[in-house]
Amino acid sequence: MLVVCPAERQSKEFLADKVLKLYNANGRPLDCGRESTLHLELGNGSRILALPGNEATLRGFSGARLIVLDEAARIPDALYYSLRPVLAVSKGRLLVLSTPYGKRGFFHAEYTEGGADWHRVKVTAGQCPRITPEFLEEERRRLPDLWFRSEYNVEFVEPVDQVFRYDDIQAMVDATIVPLFPLEVT
Repeated sequence: MLVVCPAERQSKEFLADKVLKLYNANGRPLDCGRESTLHLELGNGSRILALPGNEATLRGFSGARLIVLDEAARIPDALYYSLRPVLAVSKGRLLVLSTPYGKRGFFHAEYTEGGADWHRVKVTAGQCPRITPEFLEEERRRLPDLWFRSEYNVEFVEPVDQVFRYDDIQAMVDATIVPLFPLEVT
């Protein structure tokens, strides 16, 4: 299993706070071979690796049965594209976790256009019993509307720094037009 977050610190936190807590809460069902802040090796040979979101340094992995991308909306597209082949032979699974970060990138594309290949689960802050309505109302008053809707309502909103609206750009695309200089695939 590969756990990938935008930064190594986040990957370590995911391993420690999510994976190891679950492993310990279940009574450590398998013997532990080696354990560190970046990996957990189980007695059966399975490994869980916490990796930083750097496409150039993540190459070389193969046969993973599960890849978890946390804060996926902030993971660069190139990293996502380079990790997909890791699942080719194992026919492993890809778990993508995130709140939106604008109408951009692979996370937005897969969530909105990925079709039946993806199982989507959307949980808003209002559906989480650990978050009080009072807290959410305070956040609604304090945060800009776009940030609140993205972080708490799990909405894909226009990025603050975007000049043209996503829907306007999409409306300008015409698949019937042949490019003057088509890309050559070699």
